[in-house]
Amino acid sequence: MSEKHHALHVILFEPEIPPNTGNLIRLSANTGIGLHLIKPLGFSLETKALRRAGLDYHESSRVQVHESLNECLNLLQAPQSPLRVFALSTKGSQPYQKLQYKAGDILLFGPETRGLPDQALNDSRICARVRIPMLTDSRSLNLSNAVAIVAFEALRQLDFPGLS
Repeated sequence: MSEKHHALHVILFEPEIPPNTGNLIRLSANTGIGLHLIKPLGFSLETKALRRAGLDYHESSRVQVHESLNECLNLLQAPQSPLRVFALSTKGSQPYQKLQYKAGDILLFGPETRGLPDQALNDSRICARVRIPMLTDSRSLNLSNAVAIVAFEALRQLDFPGLS
């Protein structure tokens, strides 16, 4: 399956915590979601904690590392259809479960300690700023949990393509 033909893509913008990325490598391997990491990474891909969290799934996942968000989005751009990039942010205005997801959609998540920077949030290719409902005084959810929540809603709406 080529990178452009995944049912769904997840981009981690400058991820910082190895076990979160390891968990998402495992999610990618088990769901067919394309996983993209934007440099700089806060760890080496050979970090023991990353490999432990990803177990033996590193070989069966399709993880790509990109120099920039722009490089990644250019790679994912399909000639016939515009990108649909949803930026996940605690400042988002649209609840994730109210969106109508389509095959090829891209979910963009920020680094664990600071979220997406304004430059990424204001990229012209972002079609919506999306949030996961939480209690008012809550700061944020764990990154790998947040990705799983939104990704599985999108996959559910797509009738879990290729999954049994």
